[in-house]
Amino acid sequence: MLKRFFLSCSGVDLNLIKECSNGEQNKYIGIGATVFFTALMAFISCSYALYTVFDTIYISTIFGFFWGLLIFNLDRFIVSTLRKKERFISEFVQVIPRLLLAIIIAIVISKPLELKIFEKEINQVLLTEQNQMTLDNKNQIALQFQPEITEIKNNINNLKSAIKTKEAETEKLYEIYIAEAEGRKGTKLLGKGPVYKEKRDKHDKSLTELNQLKKQNTEKIDNYEKEIANLNQRQKNSEINTQPTIKNYNGLMARITALNKLPLLSSLFIFLLFLAIESAPILTKLISSKGEYDFRLENLESAVKIKMQQQINERREILKTHTILNKAIYKELEDEEELYKYKQKLAHNLIKFQAESFYKNEQKTI
Repeated sequence: MLKRFFLSCSGVDLNLIKECSNGEQNKYIGIGATVFFTALMAFISCSYALYTVFDTIYISTIFGFFWGLLIFNLDRFIVSTLRKKERFISEFVQVIPRLLLAIIIAIVISKPLELKIFEKEINQVLLTEQNQMTLDNKNQIALQFQPEITEIKNNINNLKSAIKTKEAETEKLYEIYIAEAEGRKGTKLLGKGPVYKEKRDKHDKSLTELNQLKKQNTEKIDNYEKEIANLNQRQKNSEINTQPTIKNYNGLMARITALNKLPLLSSLFIFLLFLAIESAPILTKLISSKGEYDFRLENLESAVKIKMQQQINERREILKTHTILNKAIYKELEDEEELYKYKQKLAHNLIKFQAESFYKNEQKTI
């Protein structure tokens, strides 16, 4: 049962291979087994690749199964269509497109398995990239809010500077009227005279303005600080909202990109392994000499070809004979008076029928 299955996988004629020796059958059993296990690896590879996309084992398994069937059919077609030629160069020419297809299949099969084999290393690369993306994202979001925050902070600093300036001015007026009272400056008269009173009034007025300015600017500063807190919260919310997108940066394309950043040598070995498996049946048929099955198949195909050619030649001769006979028969009928009168009568009836039909149609129109 298993032997028949692997022979079927190799694409050989089961009735024809039965007549061959065990050695010849074993060769095609090995080819069929390679085709089958390549398709099995394709199924596993595709299922894993799709699982990283859909996150569901059922969909991944179904699509992986159909992908494995597709690879199985392609490999079986490639192997079964190879024919042994008299010259090696002719065989090599027909192998080239099949080898190119085998390389493409090997790449498609090996890449998802590489993703699984190097999963830990890929996760480390993705983690590094996600961290960098988080930092870049924070910087980009900060660029949206920082200009406004900076402007508000400048306004707060201006308000504080205005208070400090007014405080310095009030303090200076305080020193002036105190110095006047002590007789150190101004009129240099000890006591609280009219000049003292005038300077004291200026100070008191400035102090009142200072208190009013502090009250107004403090309210403005509180409002500005609330705006800054609001902007900071919006900035933080934007960072939180965009973080899931960064965390989900672990899909199939992201993993393939991360895989390409790993050392090439290990990935190359896996690809070469699958390429060797995929191209093994093709190369086996290429380098092996003509076997018993090849001779039997060539004999069967040549017999069919000769039989078909004979039938084509027979049809051509029959057609040629019929053509000659028809020409002779119609040549003889040209001079028969009875046939002439019969044809004349049919033509007369046909013209009469056409005229009557035309007359009836005209009557309907009128």
